[in-house]
Amino acid sequence: MKTNDVILQTVTKVATFIILTFSVYLFLAGHHNPGGGFIGGLVVASAITLLFLAYDVKTVRAGLPPVDFKILAIAGVLLAVITGMGSFVFGKPFLSHAFGELDLPFFGNTEFATSVIFDVGVALAVFGTALSIIYTISEDMCIWRR
Repeated sequence: MKTNDVILQTVTKVATFIILTFSVYLFLAGHHNPGGGFIGGLVVASAITLLFLAYDVKTVRAGLPPVDFKILAIAGVLLAVITGMGSFVFGKPFLSHAFGELDLPFFGNTEFATSVIFDVGVALAVFGTALSIIYTISEDMCIWRR
């Protein structure tokens, strides 16, 4: 029997947009203020989890790109470790980062730091791990209900 969850699904669409926007803010604030890759990836995972709760898991998975979350987590860990080890090339300690400024056409003088690349790796690792756990639990629940 299918339930009528129009209000839940409508509120979830709006809330997911707000949560994803906030996660981008948390991610970008990470190298100057508290936040960064870990909390940004966790907040994105919570938005996808909210979609899993409001809609069917199959419906949400059909809307997402066909990505294996375990591979995404592994790629994130590798990106973070490789970024940290990149400092060895310049004779610096592990996880030393470099920063500079770029003159971008629309944004003007923009600061760039290698810690952002590290944060992307951490975000992918956290996002992939959290969603692979949640997806595995939801598959187990579907088997249990039958």
